[in-house]
Amino acid sequence: MGNKTLNLRGRLLSLTQPCVMGILNITDDSFYAGSRVASEKEWLLKAEKMLADGAAILDIGAYSSRPGAPDIAEEIESERIRKALASITKEFPEANISVDTFRSQVAKMAVSEGAALINDISGGALDKNMFAAIAELKVPYILMHMRGNPQNMNSLTNYNNLVKDITDYFHDKIAQLTNLGVKDVVLDPGIGFAKTVDQNFSLLNNLEQLRILDKALLVGVSRKSLVWKTLEVTADDALNGTTALHSWALSKGASILRVHDVKEANEVVKLFVKMKQSV
Repeated sequence: MGNKTLNLRGRLLSLTQPCVMGILNITDDSFYAGSRVASEKEWLLKAEKMLADGAAILDIGAYSSRPGAPDIAEEIESERIRKALASITKEFPEANISVDTFRSQVAKMAVSEGAALINDISGGALDKNMFAAIAELKVPYILMHMRGNPQNMNSLTNYNNLVKDITDYFHDKIAQLTNLGVKDVVLDPGIGFAKTVDQNFSLLNNLEQLRILDKALLVGVSRKSLVWKTLEVTADDALNGTTALHSWALSKGASILRVHDVKEANEVVKLFVKMKQSV
């Protein structure tokens, strides 16, 4: 399964059993309205609930990566992250905090302000300095597969062989990171990023093939379009479908579920672990 632990500012997070990462969007335009928190009071309340519900990691993002989302200035993203980190680390000093950014300077600021890992949707492709920054910061790195950027990724869905192309992408990126001395790498296949609904299901169905890369896998399907488009509902009504796909992802080898609904996802993890123990 790859990484057995992640070193989060000296605290070891075990991945021998799956865990849950809760999403905190400090934005006003993320695709799921229920994930948006714009004020300190809102994000502290949400962080408190997610931690109480069993989130092993809080993932703070300030740049919406939904398809077609507008670009925002680095200064705006950085300031949003800084404010959220300042209050969350003060209120919950034992929380493991990830920052969702593709910008190396934001990553450096975030780690200096208390973040323990960096979650990069672009896999280093949108900032040539990101890999060097991660090596310098010595923090775990979530390496996601995407093509293009949030503004144009929906037009970049042609693959020769979906799973092989993604495996090759990861293999090359892991080699670059390893050469820089980065050891703690988690792979995210990028469900919903430069992939059609059918491609997303195919990728989920073949997730175990990524185990050849010997890295822990993070899967993010929470309330995404593959759920609500297939069920002909909205993101607001996609929790049940999300739960079903979480079960599938765990059965295929996911170590971390990145979710909007921590309590429900943790229930899936507990039942999955119990089922595995009963074999």
